[in-house]
Amino acid sequence: MSEPVLVAVAHGSSDPRAAATTRGLMAIAAERAAARGLRVPDLRIAYLGHAAPSLPQVMSALEPDTPVTVLPLLLTAAYHSKTDIPRVLARLSRDYPRRVGYGAALGPHPLLLRALGRRLAEADRGREADRGREADPGRTVAAQTGVVLAAAGSSDPDANAAIARLAEQWQARADWFAVRPAYASAAGPSPAAAVSGLLRAGARRVVVATYLLAPGLFAERIRDCSLAAGAASVAPTLGASKEVADVLLDRYLEAGTRQAAA
Repeated sequence: MSEPVLVAVAHGSSDPRAAATTRGLMAIAAERAAARGLRVPDLRIAYLGHAAPSLPQVMSALEPDTPVTVLPLLLTAAYHSKTDIPRVLARLSRDYPRRVGYGAALGPHPLLLRALGRRLAEADRGREADRGREADPGRTVAAQTGVVLAAAGSSDPDANAAIARLAEQWQARADWFAVRPAYASAAGPSPAAAVSGLLRAGARRVVVATYLLAPGLFAERIRDCSLAAGAASVAPTLGASKEVADVLLDRYLEAGTRQAAA
């Protein structure tokens, strides 16, 4: 039997930075697997659109007896992970019968909150002096800072609700003034509306955490409209980070456990 293959399926973008980020993430995943003492599968990348190769192209290039685990490289469980990818796999199973496991979307996962916090700190580090001038001596800087958790947004209400729950969890773990969810498309509030709402509610300053995997249209939209609305800083996307790589490996192991149980 051939060596097992992990196929990570990304959304895809016409922005070349997105594909570069995905390739970087898979390289880090290989490094993290070795560091964790895990058996490193053959890592492949497929895209749902706007970039090549597609999932059918990747799957058709594999030997018939290759054990495959397909993972949606997506932060929330929405249409693509619930319907789109399973439909493609069902169609492929008729032409390329093989053992295929299917894993869960990356989020929610505690490591993603850690990555969000680190990206936020990196983006906000250059404003130490401003924070010192703005702070109320009777309260911590965090307690005066509002956070917007800005995601892509989805037509699936469950996916948007997952972002709202993640914001609640972050608020419960930290001393922020408040953490509010926002969506770049398909749902509200928008990042600009969330920034404005926090400032009106009394936050001395507002920072924005970008809950996206890679640069592109939505990331630019979040950054531009948030800064225009008065945000102090906007964090970059999660990108090719060790936290996201570890989540990917966790999902791979979970999918393998489910296959073995079945």
